[in-house]
Amino acid sequence: MSFLKDWWKHKKKERTIAPVDLSLVGVDMHSHLLFGIDDGAKDIEESMQLILHLHELGYHKFITTPHIFQDMYKNTPETIFPKLELVREEIKRRQIPVTIEAAAEYYCDDHFEKLIEEKQLLTFGDNYVLFEISFAAENINMNRAIFNMRLAGYKPILAHPERYDYWHANFSKYENMLDRDVLLQININSLTGQYGPST
Repeated sequence: MSFLKDWWKHKKKERTIAPVDLSLVGVDMHSHLLFGIDDGAKDIEESMQLILHLHELGYHKFITTPHIFQDMYKNTPETIFPKLELVREEIKRRQIPVTIEAAAEYYCDDHFEKLIEEKQLLTFGDNYVLFEISFAAENINMNRAIFNMRLAGYKPILAHPERYDYWHANFSKYENMLDRDVLLQININSLTGQYGPST
C-alpha cells in the first residue's frame, strides 16, 4: 500500500497542464493592462509582462478596459489615452506582434448614468459598453442604466455576471439580461475555479 502512495505522489508531481491555446479566441475585451490607473498593472514592466504572457497564450489583440468608478477610480479619457500611447510605444519597441485599444469598465453608479446622459462613454467595436455592478447586492439603478444606454444607442455588455453570487439561485436574472439585448462577458479565470466552485 505504501508503494502505491509513493507512486501516486510521484505521478502527481509529474502531471502538468499544458498552456491553453487561446488563438481561436484571439481578442481579449476585458483587461486592466494600462499601468498605474486602477487595480491592474502597477508599472510599465508589469503591463509588458502581462501582454507578453497573454500573447504567448494566443491573444493578438487587446481592448483594455480600465475601471471608471467614481468612488475609487476616477479615470477619464485624459488619464486613459496617454497611458495607452505609452504602452503602445513599448509594445512597438519590444516588437510584440499585438494591437491594443482602450475603452473602460464602468461601475453602474450615478456618475455612470450621468455619462450615459451626456453620451460620454468610452466604447469599442460597434458602440459596445462594458459595465459592472456590485458584488455585494444588485444595483437599484441597473435597469434604468440599461434602458438609457439602449436609448442612447449604446450596446451594453455586463462584465463577469458569473461572479454576482446573489444571482446564482435565480437563473432568470441572466435570461432577463439576454432578453434585453445585454451581452454577458465571463472571465476566463471563472472557468478554472479561481473564484470558487459556485462561480
